[in-house]
Amino acid sequence: MTTALKAPPLDAILDDIVRSHRPQRETGSSPANIPFLATVPFDRFGIAVATASGQVFSSGDANVPFSIQSISKVFTLAMALAGDDSGTLWSRVLREPSGTSFNSLVQLEVEHGIPRNPFINAGALVVTDHLMEETSDAATQLLRFLTAQAGSTGPFIDEAAAAGELASSSRNLALAHFLKDFGNLKRPAESVVENYVRQCSINMTCVELAKAGLFLA
Repeated sequence: MTTALKAPPLDAILDDIVRSHRPQRETGSSPANIPFLATVPFDRFGIAVATASGQVFSSGDANVPFSIQSISKVFTLAMALAGDDSGTLWSRVLREPSGTSFNSLVQLEVEHGIPRNPFINAGALVVTDHLMEETSDAATQLLRFLTAQAGSTGPFIDEAAAAGELASSSRNLALAHFLKDFGNLKRPAESVVENYVRQCSINMTCVELAKAGLFLA
């Protein structure tokens, strides 16, 4: 006779993950290329899981807001695809691995302004430009979407952080101007980069992000 094994509670698993990674917290470092991120304590670690049944499990610094940065690319792509009635988005950005740095200028020039995928910076700028066909303030549109999906009024755009990041966005501006020169950007390069930076500067907690991502399940 065999007895089915009972799975341990998910919250206990998450607590164990946090405990096991605690020694590595002191080995990290904050990115220096974005000014405000350099001031964030690098030893923070949070994890959250939201299930389709509505349960939410979390551990560590899961309720501490942080700048979602490139996580925003997943949600902007979902929004862009939902509104892509003409089916033109995938003609402007591909679905292939890049094999180069996420902010490579060389690859974009060689491939005539068509980014390899929507998760490198050039591709994310094209997606933002696509969203701006509906509204000039794509960042606020994303904030509303995340707020609704998370069921929380907590998410917000850190405008001061966005301003600091924009001031150090020379590479993103270069990418945007490359895209514009190749005819793959419809809005002004500066406006697209500003919206993109503000999207990245949305602050949320791990718990809010887990809930917001449930629509993908």
